[in-house]
Amino acid sequence: MTTSLVMTVIGSDHPGIVKLLSDAAQRYGANWVGSRMASLAGQFAGIVHLDVPDENAESLANALRGFISSGLHVVIAMGDSSAPPARQRIVRLELVGNDHPGIVRDLSDRLARRGVSIEELHTEVVSAAMSAGNLFRAKARLAVPEGTGNDDLKRELEALAADMMVDIDVDVDGHAAGGAPRLTT
Repeated sequence: MTTSLVMTVIGSDHPGIVKLLSDAAQRYGANWVGSRMASLAGQFAGIVHLDVPDENAESLANALRGFISSGLHVVIAMGDSSAPPARQRIVRLELVGNDHPGIVRDLSDRLARRGVSIEELHTEVVSAAMSAGNLFRAKARLAVPEGTGNDDLKRELEALAADMMVDIDVDVDGHAAGGAPRLTT
């Protein structure tokens, strides 16, 4: 049996952070299942999922928490690796519009009201080529509950796009809500 260990790691960015984490995982027999890492504003920020033998889980967690002396702050959540996922389907979403405060809050509020979980979210602010302003861009991978229909989700996102004055594209496993190849709102 294995324990699922998900950790977030943040600290001043420098070479060798991933090596430090992977060395500890290897020492305790953990399998590196997945990760997302970035350097943001000079800080290393990472999320790592490890599966570790049950008998080594606490020891590995303690070793990882000990990296505070290396300037890394590690937060760990442990759980059963065999927990079955809820019935859901994956939807990909892209959003682009003029940058302003509240975009992520408004998007996440509408999705949460429908029981939609944000599995992954990548955002950035880029210079708008044709204006003096900035564009906000987001790409998300959403887990939509089986009971939430594509048409309901489409209506909710269309209303959001109109309220926020942004463009939203949704792709449901290569097929847009409503059966067309792609939905642009």
